Amino acid sequence: MAGITGIGSGMDIKGMVDAIVAAERAPKEGQLANLEKKTTTQLTSLGQLKSAISNFQSALSTLNSPSSFLARSAASSDTKVMTASASQSAQAGSYKIDVQQLASSSKVALAAINGEAKLNTGTLNIKVGDSALPGITIDSSNNTLAGIRDAINEAGKSDGVSATIITDDHGSRLVLSSSKAGEGNDITVAVDEVGVEEGRVSLSELAYRGPTSKPVLDDFTEEDEPEAAYAAALAAYEKGGQTLATAQSAKLTVDGLSVTRDSNSISDVVAGLSFDLKSAGSSTLTVTKDEAGVEANVKKFVEAYNTLMTFINTETNVTPVNDTSKPVVGALVGDASVRTLVNTIRSELVSPQGEGAIRALADMGITTKKDGTLEMDSDKVKKAVSTDFEGVAAYFTGDSGLTSRLSDKLKPYTDGGGILESRTDSLQATIDKVDKQKEDLDTRMKALEERLYKQYNAMDSLVAQLMSTSDSLTQLFDSMPGFVTQKK
Repeated sequence: MAGITGIGSGMDIKGMVDAIVAAERAPKEGQLANLEKKTTTQLTSLGQLKSAISNFQSALSTLNSPSSFLARSAASSDTKVMTASASQSAQAGSYKIDVQQLASSSKVALAAINGEAKLNTGTLNIKVGDSALPGITIDSSNNTLAGIRDAINEAGKSDGVSATIITDDHGSRLVLSSSKAGEGNDITVAVDEVGVEEGRVSLSELAYRGPTSKPVLDDFTEEDEPEAAYAAALAAYEKGGQTLATAQSAKLTVDGLSVTRDSNSISDVVAGLSFDLKSAGSSTLTVTKDEAGVEANVKKFVEAYNTLMTFINTETNVTPVNDTSKPVVGALVGDASVRTLVNTIRSELVSPQGEGAIRALADMGITTKKDGTLEMDSDKVKKAVSTDFEGVAAYFTGDSGLTSRLSDKLKPYTDGGGILESRTDSLQATIDKVDKQKEDLDTRMKALEERLYKQYNAMDSLVAQLMSTSDSLTQLFDSMPGFVTQKK
């Protein structure tokens, strides 16, 4: 850094300076590296510990929720007929459901006309039962089947009415569909024709007041030509508007009681139960307590606890390797806060509670192993939930239940400003100090390097001057008369 060096002395000044700086840096640099590594490892372990505690708290919260033990399940004996769901308010029991018919909505095809023809202008008034859509204006901008279809779709989108065009053997038809099910909610179309022009199709062709009877030949026996009259009437019937689907209500019985609804999704018949009707037929609906859900939540509790304890065991263990190698030491060995956490949790797990048959985890088949983790006997847990559902609920839930007590003990560790956050802040402060000491070390080593270069360069310059003086004296002596130098 100080220019060309070693000219006078021939010494490797750069190599010497680098060696001295490296020797001076090494002890402090190694100390800082070890401290940083240890602190970073502890910081990472505390973050993982906090995550494991949070997962355990989530499992506790789920298990302590009233919905975990108040939940009900509803099963249909024939899901092709109906499915059902139950809320917490549903009472356990069974219901015989007979579905006579499903609710359906109206669908009509208006009279067939030439699909390319223009129609007269006016207004279409569409009703679904007693509900009327806004009047649809037909003018020169939309007086085709396609234009009318688009106008109906725009006007009917908020009322569940849509239109499409289907071309059959008799011509093109507007087919109107409604999403409103229930008896009496059939589609009708009234027409107010105001602009009549020659060569255009009458807008009245699109009027539809409901289904008409198909002509029967016997009705034309008094005509002069009954076959011809019948054929003309049949052709007019087939070309005219037709009902494709009639709106109807769902009809069923619940334990013999008649029920009529305008939807296949029914939630106001049996308190806490919702039905989805699929087809006509019979099904038995059984409502039970959600024992399987409770078992699953208990299993999640055990798994979350074991995950937490396994992590703590790993991070607080000292594992011997061999006689010549140092043991593997966990990042949280000797951490008093972790030791206190473990003791607190275990104390709550072994504390008996209540006066019933379920007073401890062992009473339902959950025992503690040598390493501190829990072992769950699924059959015993299932039996406990099945035979003493309320007892299991009382053990886990409520202000004095196990989950509530454990949650209270864990809060000081995970809350903002709590034990783990304070420990984390302290470790982060240590890392910040290490970074600052690294910067200070770099500054000191740079100053040392500059000082050494100055000293060695000054020495090199002095050596160069001395050698120059020596050379001058030698030349002077060589030039003196009678002065003889002896050279080997």
